[in-house]
Amino acid sequence: MKQIRITLNEHPISIRSGTKLFELASLKKPDADILVLNGFPARQDCQLCEGDVVMLIKRGEIPSQEDLEALMAARHTPGVHEVLKQSCVGIAGLGGLGSNIAVSLARVGIGKLILVDFDVVEPSNLNRQQYFIDQIGKLKTEALRETLQKINPFLEYEAIPARITEDNVAELFGGVHVVVEAFDAAETKAMFIEAVHVQLPETPIVCGSGIAGYGDNASLHTRQIGYLYICGDEKTEARPGQGLMAPRVGIVANMQANQVMEILLTQKRS
Repeated sequence: MKQIRITLNEHPISIRSGTKLFELASLKKPDADILVLNGFPARQDCQLCEGDVVMLIKRGEIPSQEDLEALMAARHTPGVHEVLKQSCVGIAGLGGLGSNIAVSLARVGIGKLILVDFDVVEPSNLNRQQYFIDQIGKLKTEALRETLQKINPFLEYEAIPARITEDNVAELFGGVHVVVEAFDAAETKAMFIEAVHVQLPETPIVCGSGIAGYGDNASLHTRQIGYLYICGDEKTEARPGQGLMAPRVGIVANMQANQVMEILLTQKRS
C-alpha cells in the first residue's frame, strides 16, 4: 500500500496514502481538540498530502519539554520556524520600542537575541515598556531577559548592560543578521545608524522614527533606503504635550519586528 510522508508534532512519520486528518487524530491523539494543518486551524476533515505538517494539541495539557518548542510554533507559516531558529538579531535600546520588539521576536522564535541597554527600570517606563512593577530598579537587560525566558525558554538571550557608543557598535553587534535601533533621542539614533553604516556596512538596520502621541494609524509606514529600514511616521517626536504611549509605540515596535522577519526570511545568507 502506498505511503506518504508527513510531519506530526515535529516528528516525520509515514502514513497510508488517502488517510484523512480526523482519522490521523483518532489514531495518534484521540483527545486532541486543536488540529493545526500547515499552520492553520483545521475545522473540517480533509485528505492529507505528501509533506503536510500536522499539529495535534489538547487544550490545557502541558506538553513534554521535547514537544513544547514545536507546539509553540504550530501557528507559524510552514518553513518559517527553521529559518528564524538559525537567526541572530541585535536590539540597541530596551525601552518602549526595544522591549516590545524583543517580546515579539522571542514569540516567533528568533534563535538568538542580543539585548543592549545601560539603563534601569523606573516607574515612568511602565506605561509602554515590557516591564513589571516588581522589576523597578533592575537593569533593563536583566529584567527583560527574565521575561523573555518565561515567554520562550528555547532561545539564547545575550543581555549586555552597556552604553552604546560609536566605538563599540561593531564589538556589540558584529555577526548579527539584522540590527534594530530602538533609541528615544534623535542624536543617539543618528550616531548609531551612522556607526552601523560605516562599521557593519552590509548589516540591515531597522529603526523607528515618529512614534509619539496617538491616533492616525494610516500615517505609519516603512521606508527603505539601501540597508536601512525606517518605521513610523518620521515626524511625530516626543515633546512637551505629546508623550509616548503604549498603543502607538507598540504598533511601530511590531512594524519593526515584522520588518526584521521579512528581511530574515528573504535575504540570501552568504
